[in-house]
Amino acid sequence: MNRRARLGQWAAGLKRDTFALYLGARDPRVPIAAKLVAAFVAAYALSPIDLIPDFIPVLGYLDDLILVPLGIALVIRMVPPDLMDDLRQQAGARHADAKPVSWLAAIVVIVIWCAVGFALGYALIT
Repeated sequence: MNRRARLGQWAAGLKRDTFALYLGARDPRVPIAAKLVAAFVAAYALSPIDLIPDFIPVLGYLDDLILVPLGIALVIRMVPPDLMDDLRQQAGARHADAKPVSWLAAIVVIVIWCAVGFALGYALIT
């Protein structure tokens, strides 16, 4: 298998796992700590706005290439393997039908950027 095909499979696996985390955050069988981390990671990954915008060279893609996969890996370790397999199957079956978007996470990112902007503006004024 060539590198491009492996990268495509890895990206498809990340998409499926992100949707599985979204489902796991709502599943009563998932432990509470894993639910909280899953909700945070899924909300950030599904947010239409990134904390670090993609147009910023190098840094813009760091969250997509490092932070999201690390968060997914953390949740996978926190959820029992048989339950994670079930969530992945559900995600695979439902992924084509639904693509959730986390507007709450987008609002949080906008608030963070506004706070940083106001803090920088205040620091420059004083």
